[in-house]
Amino acid sequence: MKGIIIENSANLYKVIDPNSKDVYNCLARGSLKNTGITPVVGDRVEFLDKENVIEKIYDRTNYIKRPKIANITQIVFVVSMKAPNPDLLLLDKQLAFAESIGVKSIIAFNKCDLVEKETIENVSKIYKNIGYCTIEISAKNGIGIEELRQKLKDECSVFAGNSGVGKSTIINSLFNEQITEEGEISEKNKKGKNTTTLVRLYELEKDTFIADTPGFSTFDIYEIEKEDLSHYFIEFVDYMKDCDYVGCSHIKESENECKVKKAYLQGKISSTRYDNYCKIYEELNKYKKW
Repeated sequence: MKGIIIENSANLYKVIDPNSKDVYNCLARGSLKNTGITPVVGDRVEFLDKENVIEKIYDRTNYIKRPKIANITQIVFVVSMKAPNPDLLLLDKQLAFAESIGVKSIIAFNKCDLVEKETIENVSKIYKNIGYCTIEISAKNGIGIEELRQKLKDECSVFAGNSGVGKSTIINSLFNEQITEEGEISEKNKKGKNTTTLVRLYELEKDTFIADTPGFSTFDIYEIEKEDLSHYFIEFVDYMKDCDYVGCSHIKESENECKVKKAYLQGKISSTRYDNYCKIYEELNKYKKW
């Protein structure tokens, strides 16, 4: 039989048959170790229903190491507008990572009912202007949930973001039931308490899957070479081809030599995005030296 792994706990895999919707608890065939590939959530697999053993893992379209998940088609980055405040440096790291693995991005600005409309628009337009899909949401009040639901249709989407931004609340709103545990904000440091401990794939409707992932500070941005980072800031690409030097860092060069820097100085590239690019570039540079 063929199925999709929707959960992995202590090497016991829950596999759903997409047609019957039956779920099987399976172990992985020992011979799979010889392939060097360990089954993860999102994998399309072949299994023996009588023995409950995974026999084969089909080729993946993509794979994320942390959190471990395969074959996603888009990532929904949940950004809290308040408590905790938006972390745009983290968001830009995540967007660069999504570009590097070739999956679509949706930015969900949550808790929009807690801030002024102008505040939301100022942040949202940074990303709208460069082509990203942004949705304003108040999960507690059901605002923006139906718009998000339409964007999820026929996709396998990961929900990502820091603890406390409201990922679980949004997922529960989409299902209209308590699918995953909702966290609280620590009064001491105003940061979220991590409640999700497993990567879990949920079927929202036919051919539409969403995943909640453990709270984490970032994807493994260090998989990206600093020389490649500019390719994943999508608004840089059109200007990069006119830079004077191959391998231009878009940081140290003058505006006459670097067309990306010139566009930034002319206000054609967001100062927030450019500043974050410089910070991430330096972070990757230090990591490589280390």
